[in-house]
Amino acid sequence: MAIEDNPRSREQYGAELKRRRESAGLTQEQLSQRAVMSRTHIEAGRRRPDPDDARRLDQVLEGGGFFENFLPTLDGRQVAEHFAEAAELERQAIAIKQYASTLVPGFLQTPDYAHEVLSSGHPAKSDGKRDSLLATRVERARILDNFDSPKVTLLLSETVLRQAIGGPQVMCDQLRHLVELGQSRRIRVHVLPFAVGSHALLEGPLKLMWFEELPPVAYVEGLKSGRIWELQRTVRELEDVYDHALGDAMSHRKSLALLRSVAEDYEHEAQREQHP
Repeated sequence: MAIEDNPRSREQYGAELKRRRESAGLTQEQLSQRAVMSRTHIEAGRRRPDPDDARRLDQVLEGGGFFENFLPTLDGRQVAEHFAEAAELERQAIAIKQYASTLVPGFLQTPDYAHEVLSSGHPAKSDGKRDSLLATRVERARILDNFDSPKVTLLLSETVLRQAIGGPQVMCDQLRHLVELGQSRRIRVHVLPFAVGSHALLEGPLKLMWFEELPPVAYVEGLKSGRIWELQRTVRELEDVYDHALGDAMSHRKSLALLRSVAEDYEHEAQREQHP
């Protein structure tokens, strides 16, 4: 059975990996090449191991299934399987730059907005499953508790503002939440307006993350799928794509003004619904 994921369990995993690697007379680079993996820094206990890496480690080090069976879970937190590693990296990041094409990113969602998103997926989720996912999503917002880290830059398609998730009052509250974060200098917000037309990130969402001691990574997500990119050449290319799209976006000040304006429109709509 998989053990609970926490700093101590990851350290134990890394220590056992180091012991077995040294017993086999291999350097980290040699093990990396034989196991076809780049994450030898797992030995330091800072990153959650990947299941495929674990299986290859068992093969190379003749672990007899040790590494795969020891593989940590995510502290009991509920996230989509393809997002599991990205969620762990999100917690460790000192800087995040994210482009959202249709939805407000999970760690910036209000509870009501998140509830609506999690209630509308297919196949339908039980109330218990939805509430568990909601609790995890709300918990993710705690990475913003520290004013200094991570530094967050949010690039939003105007679609995110106009897609009326949960109705006008939910959208009003959600957009004002982003405005408050932007006004408090906790995040930087830039909107890509419809008028821009084609831009560099039309293909979909992108999250870039930087760390204190690890190289940066990129996370690209699609329908029920997601991929972590660690190859630094690819990460740099995706950084360039992000910066190119950012150059087409509205300034932080003008973006906040647009968010306020759209939030007011939603508020008026909500009032009309209450008092037709």
